[in-house]
Amino acid sequence: MDKASTPVDQGAAPVDAPAAADGAVTVVDPRLLVREQGFAGYISEFKRKIRAGDLGSIPVIIGLIIICVVFQSLNSNFLTAGNISNISVAMVGTGMIAVGIVFVLLLGEIDLSVGSVSGVSGALVAVLSVSHGMNEWLALVIAIVSGAVIGAVHGFFFARVGAPAFAVTLAGLLFWLGFMLQILGDNGTINLDSEGVVAKLTTYYFSDVAVAYGVAVVAVVVFFATSFLENRRREAAGVPSRPLSEIVLRTAVLAVVALAAAFMFNQYKGLPLALLIFLVVLVLTDFVLRRTTYGRKVFALGGSVEASRRAGINVTMIRISVYAIAGTFAAIGGLFLASKIAAANQGAGTGDLLMNAIAAAVIGGTSLFGGRGRTWNALLGVMVIVSIQYGLALEGVGTPVVYMITGGVLLATVVIDSVSRKTQKTAGRA
Repeated sequence: MDKASTPVDQGAAPVDAPAAADGAVTVVDPRLLVREQGFAGYISEFKRKIRAGDLGSIPVIIGLIIICVVFQSLNSNFLTAGNISNISVAMVGTGMIAVGIVFVLLLGEIDLSVGSVSGVSGALVAVLSVSHGMNEWLALVIAIVSGAVIGAVHGFFFARVGAPAFAVTLAGLLFWLGFMLQILGDNGTINLDSEGVVAKLTTYYFSDVAVAYGVAVVAVVVFFATSFLENRRREAAGVPSRPLSEIVLRTAVLAVVALAAAFMFNQYKGLPLALLIFLVVLVLTDFVLRRTTYGRKVFALGGSVEASRRAGINVTMIRISVYAIAGTFAAIGGLFLASKIAAANQGAGTGDLLMNAIAAAVIGGTSLFGGRGRTWNALLGVMVIVSIQYGLALEGVGTPVVYMITGGVLLATVVIDSVSRKTQKTAGRA
C-alpha cells in the first residue's frame, strides 16, 4: 500500500517535542541586533564584515591616509592648498571616464575604447567650434551625444550580436583612435579658445568664499535630511533603520570634512568648477544605481545573467545602455582633459589614460567580477592615482617609477578583491 494512502490513526496522541522547541534558535536579522546594541553593535558588525571579507572602501581609505602621511613627510608642500586644489582639478577628466567604467565593471565586463572615445570628444569640439565656427555649446552637446552613440554601438555588437566585449571595445579603441587622427588633420593640434566654455571647465574657480562654504553646508543639510527621511520611511515599513544618533554622527563627520575642504580651497583660488561638476555627477549616478529600478537591474545582471533573464530583465537593453553610459562619460572626461591643456591633439586619449581610468575604478573598490561597486569608487581610486603622481612629481621622480608604483597598487587591489571574494564565498555571503 502506498504511504500516502495509509489511514491515519485517529486515536494517536499528538506529538510533543518540548526539547526540540527549547533548543530551537530564532534567526534574527543581524542589522536589527546592531541597531539594538547601539555603537557597540556597530563594532561587532564591523568585525563580522571584516571576518567575512566584506572590506568595502576600507583598503583605499587607509591607502589614501598612508599616501598623505608619506608624501607630506617627504615634502611639506604636498598638503598645501594649492597642491590639493591642483590635484582635485587634475583628477576630474580621468575620474569622469572611471565613472563610466564602474557601470561596465558592475556587469562583470570591460570597455577598452573609453580612452579613444574621450579623444574623439575633444577633437570634435575643437574641429566644430574652432575650425568650422560652430557655437561651442552646440559642439559640446554633439561631442557628448556622439560618445553615447559610440558606446551604444559597442553595446549592440556585444549584447545583440554576441561578440565578446573585450574584442568589440579593442576594435573600438583602434577605430576611434584612427577617426580622431583623421578629423584633426595633418596639423594634429587645434587650440581651444582660452575664454570658451570648454577651457573654463578646468580654469574657472568660484573665488567668493561664500560659495565653497555654501556648497559644504547644502551638502551636509541634504545628507541629513535624506538620511532622516529615509529612516522614517524604513521605520514606517517595519524594516531595520539607523538610530538617530548614528545619523547625527555621520552628518557631523561629513560636516567636518566638507567644511575643512571648503576652507582649504578658499586659501587658494576658491572652489574649482571642475570638482563641483564631478561631485554632482557622482551624487546623481550613485542615486541612479542605488535608488532606481534601472540601477537594481544593473547590479542583478552583474550578479547573474541567467537569473536576471529569468526575472524578466531585458538583458540586451541593459547591456547596451550601460555601454552608452560608459561612452557618454568617456566623452565628458575627454572634454575636461582637452580643457586642461586648452587644445585637442593627436596624443589625446592615448598613453596611460585607459589604464588609469580602469585602475581608478578598481582601486576605488569596484569588483572586477561584477555586481559590487559604487560610482564613488571612481573618486577614491582617482584620488589615489593622481595623489601618487603629484607626490612623486614633487620629489622629482620620473614617469617609469610612477608607472611601476601605480601598477603595484593596482595589483594589490586586485589581490585584495580576489581574496575578499573567496572569503565571502566561504562565509556564504557571495
